[in-house]
Amino acid sequence: MNLCEEIRLVSGVNPLKCMKCGKCSASCPSYNEMDIKPHQFVSYVQAGDIEALMASKSIEKCLGCFACIERCPRGVEPGKLLDAARQVLIRQRGVSMLTPDEIPELLDEETPQQLLMAAFRKYRR
Repeated sequence: MNLCEEIRLVSGVNPLKCMKCGKCSASCPSYNEMDIKPHQFVSYVQAGDIEALMASKSIEKCLGCFACIERCPRGVEPGKLLDAARQVLIRQRGVSMLTPDEIPELLDEETPQQLLMAAFRKYRR
């Protein structure tokens, strides 16, 4: 299975539904810090240009807030594509994941709950 197929499988997203409206990017709070914008994630997966997506700083800049998913009129879910690309990259690197027992010691009262949920989605697989 190639990387493009693996990202599609992990994400459960059909990138061919995208109509390139850009609403996902317009709602992204990290837009200005990304080199590949949410609407472009979909184009990269469609074109099979996964290496460029995996090398982009957007992999780390995405907050995992899924605002892009909420705004998509076609249900393409570009945030899930990026999240899947992040998971594939982590698996390739062989990085160890956190265990549930390690999480409480990393928390403090200032940690936003949205951050915790985003981290859970990113590192639970």
